[in-house]
Amino acid sequence: IQRRKAQLHRIGPISPEVQAEYKETQDRYNFLTTQNQDLQQAIVSINQVIAELDELMRKSFVETFDRIAEEFKGTFNRLFGGGSARLVLTEPENITTTGIDIIARPPGKRQQGLALLSGGERTLTAAALLFAILKVKPPPFCFLDEMDAALDEANVGRFRDMLKELAAVTQFVIITHNRGTVEA
Repeated sequence: IQRRKAQLHRIGPISPEVQAEYKETQDRYNFLTTQNQDLQQAIVSINQVIAELDELMRKSFVETFDRIAEEFKGTFNRLFGGGSARLVLTEPENITTTGIDIIARPPGKRQQGLALLSGGERTLTAAALLFAILKVKPPPFCFLDEMDAALDEANVGRFRDMLKELAAVTQFVIITHNRGTVEA
């Protein structure tokens, strides 16, 4: 009894508010524990959504890329009046970080990368890529700023023909100094 009395004496006076503080702290602890569990479940759920979106984006990218790559072959051949070109992924196994390379072979030339083409050939290749994209996913309008500046007269004619064809689904605003393009 003496030992217990000594312990009570060392504890000091008992505050009647201790029980209320304990109850308040216990309620706060229970609330935060529940919130933590909800957050952990939300993290799992969000990670699932992210994984699903990544897969959906990967699938959509590959599908769209394949369609554009196929269309690019035809538009390149048509704009150049021959030759061949293809789009290739730099890292096909990792779609999220891959780049896209253009391999082109204008008529009468060997296959080469875009950097090795002349200015007019690069412009026409870029136009072929743009037109391929516009055919696969046509926007309501498109602005072209002096895109035909580096083209010779024969290439400007094929460029104009392609513009006329695409004008059925896309409205073009073209800035140009080329008389043939202005007339078209």
